[in-house]
Amino acid sequence: MEKIFDRLPEALLPWYQQNKRDLPWRADREPYHIWLSEIMLQQTRVEAVKGYYCRFLDALPNIETLAQADDGLLHKLWEGLGYYSRVRNLKRAAQVIMERHGGRFPEEYAQVLALPGIGEYTAGAICSIAFHQGTPAVDGNVMRVVSRLTENATPIDDPSFKKRIRLALEKVYPAEAGAFTQALMELGATICGPNWKPKCEECPCQSFCGGAIHGTAERFPVKKPKISRRIEERTVFILYCEGKYALRKRPDTGLLAGLWQFPDVVGWLEPEAALEEVGRLSLRPKELRRQVHRKHVFTHIQWQLRGYYIEVAEPVGEFRWFTAEEINNEAALPTAYRQFWEEIEDV
Repeated sequence: MEKIFDRLPEALLPWYQQNKRDLPWRADREPYHIWLSEIMLQQTRVEAVKGYYCRFLDALPNIETLAQADDGLLHKLWEGLGYYSRVRNLKRAAQVIMERHGGRFPEEYAQVLALPGIGEYTAGAICSIAFHQGTPAVDGNVMRVVSRLTENATPIDDPSFKKRIRLALEKVYPAEAGAFTQALMELGATICGPNWKPKCEECPCQSFCGGAIHGTAERFPVKKPKISRRIEERTVFILYCEGKYALRKRPDTGLLAGLWQFPDVVGWLEPEAALEEVGRLSLRPKELRRQVHRKHVFTHIQWQLRGYYIEVAEPVGEFRWFTAEEINNEAALPTAYRQFWEEIEDV
């Protein structure tokens, strides 16, 4: 296995220089830019992140502006990316950098790792790409590549597997540390990707990859059996009156903390019961305009959603009533609820 790792820098560095994608966060080595991109890319596709990344930097171009940003603006800039704790941790980390490091992003790995919301992978990516340190960034892409290179059947979600890969990579990191980190990421994203047949014939490692040589690449990585998601039914009320729409803010802790949402209740209500529930919210329903069914998947929960678009007589009750423009520009709706807003013109 060690011999395979020894051959990686020589194979990957020239390949990366010729084949790397033109991505906005690769334009420079500014640690703030690299940090932001790595946080955004967690659980999110590259193509989806590009626009968010550029809009975020236009609004908050440096660590100081991020540290001082209004939470509402942060949530709006992040709207649709999901996993909103990421952006809250970004702000907390920016405040720590301002308070403890004089506004300058720390260069020591241990100090980077100590920042809110930054784990070993992100700290390794920042330190290697921004500061050319030999700190591996081992994520799912890298573990998948290594499991195929070495035909290793250890479950990819076994923490010990990640640790062994990190220790092995530390021994072979070249002087071009940032390029090597990104080359490994690029290989896993474009050649040796998930959920499709690896492009072994295009891979710079095919001559020493066990999976390519023995035709076993598609058997790897091995994963532990998935835990089934809990199904939860909810009824969502899209209530509107005189061009305004009722939203309420979620609690400051827990799932989707601090974000705006349409009012909802646990369980599926039939139309008559839904109108009665609106009455209990101190509102007078005028007309039920539309009923839709949607779903939203979290890591361990799946929401089955029944949405009712209901016109009411007065914009009252324990809600904040937003205009469409205010929702579009100010109120961050998580995807679970935003999917109902995206269909508002059909009512």
